[in-house]
Amino acid sequence: MNDASKVVVITGASAGVGRATARRFAKDGAQIALLARGRDGLEAARKEVEEFGGRAVVVMVDVADADQVEAAAAQIERELGEIDIWINNAMASVFSPIQEMTPEEFRRVTEVTFLGCVYGTLAALKRMSPRNRGMIVQVGSALSHRAIPLQSAYCAAKHAMRGFTDSLRCELLHQKSNVRVTMVQLPALNTPQFGWVKSRLPRKAQPVPPIFQPELAAEAIHFAAHNSRREFYVGWPSVKAIIANKFVPGLLDHFLARTGYDSQQYDGAEDPNRAHNLWEPVPGDHGAHGDFNARAKKSSAFLWMSEHRGWLVLIAAAAVALVTIAILTVR
Repeated sequence: MNDASKVVVITGASAGVGRATARRFAKDGAQIALLARGRDGLEAARKEVEEFGGRAVVVMVDVADADQVEAAAAQIERELGEIDIWINNAMASVFSPIQEMTPEEFRRVTEVTFLGCVYGTLAALKRMSPRNRGMIVQVGSALSHRAIPLQSAYCAAKHAMRGFTDSLRCELLHQKSNVRVTMVQLPALNTPQFGWVKSRLPRKAQPVPPIFQPELAAEAIHFAAHNSRREFYVGWPSVKAIIANKFVPGLLDHFLARTGYDSQQYDGAEDPNRAHNLWEPVPGDHGAHGDFNARAKKSSAFLWMSEHRGWLVLIAAAAVALVTIAILTVR
């Protein structure tokens, strides 16, 4: 998969999954547009991309503003050329019981996580559709299929993203368009968001174990951008949650009511006055990793199998054929 001539746009590129994804595409020498609000993280990401051999353009943008996103897309095509891959990754969240949330908080999370995806998609389609080519990658979550307590705004926004993407996919098929859209459903990841997301939890927030490193998500996003699949589940925990919710959603309701509060918190009281990034970026370069390196997995057998499912099907078919021949030739 050589991206040396491709122009790749990544929203939320200053930290976490977006930062790891920028590094992954940079290894192929891609030309990468890095979009986010925080200058410090964007400049650090630009330096990393260039060190890996890619070329980067930094665009400070709040994806909740449609005009800013459209202006960013125009700037990217002026400076880098025609956009080939657009990755909608930017997100915002609040850890809080629903009854303690404010209308403004719900609106902000929705505008960044869902509408930011919509605005990015519209900007990409405006350019890709006339050329009849391009790939749009929506960075989703297992929570787009199965919501959990204490993250209602984020879960709702990811559900909305999935509904929007399903509609778009149908329309592209109806148009017989060569523009493709895919959604990558991620598991719990070791990213900095748990230290900067606004929180009303009594203890520090954590991803629901098992936890994976963001490089795993970056690899999946990179793979999805080059393979036309409807949806891409990352990690066995995502698959378990999605499938279980199809068959026993009520049972999961009761299970999460018992376990969903404690599993999202870990040792240490939360500082209610710490800086958060809901309205403004938290200054500094926060990198790709959070505070859970000691507990985070670097690989996933399920991801490997998903990426190589074509070969696995062929091997399985060959094995069945050999067994059948052996049975038929037994005398």
